[in-house]
Amino acid sequence: MDSTVLFALGLTLFAGLATGIGSLIAFFASRTNTKFLSISLGFSAGVMIYVSMIEIFVKAKDALTGAHGESLGYWLTLAGFFGGMIFMAVLDRILPEVGNPHEVKTVEDMDEGPTNAEYAHLRKLGIFTALAIGIHNFPEGIATFMSAIQDPALGIAIAIAVAIHNIPEGIAVSVPIYYATGSRKKAFQYSFLSGVSEPVGAIAAWLILMPFLSDTLFGIIFAGVAGIMVFISLDELLPAAKRYDEAHLSIYGLVAGMAVMAISLVLIV
Repeated sequence: MDSTVLFALGLTLFAGLATGIGSLIAFFASRTNTKFLSISLGFSAGVMIYVSMIEIFVKAKDALTGAHGESLGYWLTLAGFFGGMIFMAVLDRILPEVGNPHEVKTVEDMDEGPTNAEYAHLRKLGIFTALAIGIHNFPEGIATFMSAIQDPALGIAIAIAVAIHNIPEGIAVSVPIYYATGSRKKAFQYSFLSGVSEPVGAIAAWLILMPFLSDTLFGIIFAGVAGIMVFISLDELLPAAKRYDEAHLSIYGLVAGMAVMAISLVLIV
């Protein structure tokens, strides 16, 4: 295992385990900083959308057109891009509605407590949410790993963006588990474990995809990664950011994320 692979796996581990930070915030913060949450989610979406459309999609297209010619290569790039979106859309449809991670929780939800009718279902809700987030994090792990293998600086940017949006997901797992069990430790463990699927996705990419990596496979995977990240941004991050929005802060965060990513890419080149 060379240093590049270790670096990519380390980035993915960092991004995935950010769900644990969400748990800690839920347990120790007195209230949710909704302005920061809105800006940070918008920032994460801005980074993801910009890097997907400007950098990852272009790299995929270059690889595929170089291997198959301009016309076929472009069609393959589009197929990979929209295939990634379709994959995430199908994943959302398959997951039980009760466990869909797109409903972001706040720290204040810790104080509301369950009703008698809800109490018996809270543990199941928390486990379903952890499972749903784990499934969603698996392709994110592949995205972070493959990006870091291709371009370490690009991998760092994606890992940071993924880590930011994993924090509220950690809260979403912790709240119901805590009220179902009364144990902060168990709530943290479930939240922590839901993020482990991200490095598992990276390891799967390393073991399964890397031995067969070619320009064609790389291009299709990278195009799919771009589609996955754009879908996550539009379907998950931006709606969550707008939920807590004040004075267009989510859009300012979005633009800031794009600007930071754009400047970073210019400085790197």
